[in-house]
Amino acid sequence: MSVPEQQSGARTPGRLYGVGLGPGDPSLMTVRAVGVIAEADVVAYHSARHGRSIARAIAADHLRPDHIEEALVYPVTTESTDHPGGYRGALDDFYEEAAARLAAHLDAGRTVAVISEGDPLFYGSYQHMHKRLAHRYPTEVVPGVTSINAAAARLGRPLVEADEVLTVLPGTLPEEELTARLAATDSAVVMKLGRTFPTVHRAMERSGRLPEARYVERATMTGERTGALADVDPDSVPYFAVAVVPSRVAERDVPEEASGGVPEGGSGAPGETAHAPESGSGSVPEGMSGAPGETAHAPGGASGDASGTGCGEVVVVGTGPAGPLWLTPESRGALAAADDLVGYTTYLDRVPVRPGQLRHGSDNKVESERAELALDLARRGRRVAVVSGGDPGVFAMATAVLEVAAEERYRAVPVRVLPGVTAANAAAAKAGAPLGHDYAVLSLSDRLKPWEVIAERLRAAAAADLVLALYNPGSRSRTWQVGKARDLLLEHRSPDTPVVLGRDVGGPEESVRTVRLADLDPAEVDMRTILLIGSSQTRTAPRADGTASVWTPRRYPEG
Repeated sequence: MSVPEQQSGARTPGRLYGVGLGPGDPSLMTVRAVGVIAEADVVAYHSARHGRSIARAIAADHLRPDHIEEALVYPVTTESTDHPGGYRGALDDFYEEAAARLAAHLDAGRTVAVISEGDPLFYGSYQHMHKRLAHRYPTEVVPGVTSINAAAARLGRPLVEADEVLTVLPGTLPEEELTARLAATDSAVVMKLGRTFPTVHRAMERSGRLPEARYVERATMTGERTGALADVDPDSVPYFAVAVVPSRVAERDVPEEASGGVPEGGSGAPGETAHAPESGSGSVPEGMSGAPGETAHAPGGASGDASGTGCGEVVVVGTGPAGPLWLTPESRGALAAADDLVGYTTYLDRVPVRPGQLRHGSDNKVESERAELALDLARRGRRVAVVSGGDPGVFAMATAVLEVAAEERYRAVPVRVLPGVTAANAAAAKAGAPLGHDYAVLSLSDRLKPWEVIAERLRAAAAADLVLALYNPGSRSRTWQVGKARDLLLEHRSPDTPVVLGRDVGGPEESVRTVRLADLDPAEVDMRTILLIGSSQTRTAPRADGTASVWTPRRYPEG
């Protein structure tokens, strides 16, 4: 509709409203939204070129014959365009033209209500008008019920509970990005389905979330449809549909007889660790039960009937050298999805407490028992995450789990290993790039292998001029190995060889220092320290901030 010619003389500018109408059912419009439409001189709404506007249909009963209606018709939606700026250029020109039309009304003193399904600032078309006009005119945004809230309500499933995190994703993201984000979060909603549905379905499957995922189409509107996402025909999915991965806490709180999930007594209060019933035919391996709030007893007895009642899964998760910043999305998702967490108590403490999860903590000298407990739990249908520091395959829990899993009674239990950032890589990154060329990784602990073997390997690596990453260099009961290793290496390396001492890397007591090999003091090394010992080619250089960078060149000198 053309704008009547503005009369001469100064006018008070009109007021702009962005009005959320809710997900589709007109009865879900707020009282404020109805009132703003009633007061407005101009009602604007977006539509595709077919001219049908969902927003107008929702608000139809509140439109008056004397309302000035501004239909803001997109020049392009999903089809191609010959605009010189491409799809984005065509839309930008459209938004500028639409904003200019609304500005003419506002300059004439008219109140303009731009109506939008859902919430105006949540993937809403109104936001493009808001960015162009709100700084020029008095503006108010009237929130509306989002399609996310409507979908959860129609499913009758909580979205998030306690400390769970909800992630909202557009289905237009690349599949790899969708997969990573779905794996990492507790709950999720994926918007903008339609043509993106096959990609979203694959991302759900690859991230392991497909069994949980639900589908909601046209929530609260005519033609509403809900169901399991896995059962949906891709050719039937419209744009106005969402995929929902609901709360895992809510799922765990469903009684066992209803869901086949958590055993009776297996869900605890938020912020606490739940304890399963003490009765049962089996017993928990020694060292597996701890103080309340730290560990849990194995449900039903972990050492019971070898046949089990159903097969779950064991995932060995590397948490990196410190806390959540070092977790991969896949590891974060595996920890959130687990029914049971098994691990050394120090590593378990890095994982947030989630209601309904059982935690089985122990000290660091019962690796085989931990592995057996995890496999027994999985054999009973539980999803078990074995928590390991660093990378689980580097002097950590993956080997212990796989050794026990090789026994005949456990061969049917699925076992996965998820990588983590290693202590060597973390310390190297803090120092610079000392592992930039060939390097060897050794443990100085002689608890599982004799010192003679360690010394022989140190000599071989030193003679080959390899950079060395030395794990487990010392402890309260092992105080002489670092000195012996230093003296042995000095037979092959210059006293000036750089040595990086990385302690508690990524943690609150992080310390990364570089010393000469000749100055390496065993008293400054403990089990929380990793040593990176340079080759003949490793270099150091001072930085302007007073630190020094350490690197090993990628090119080795010829001859």
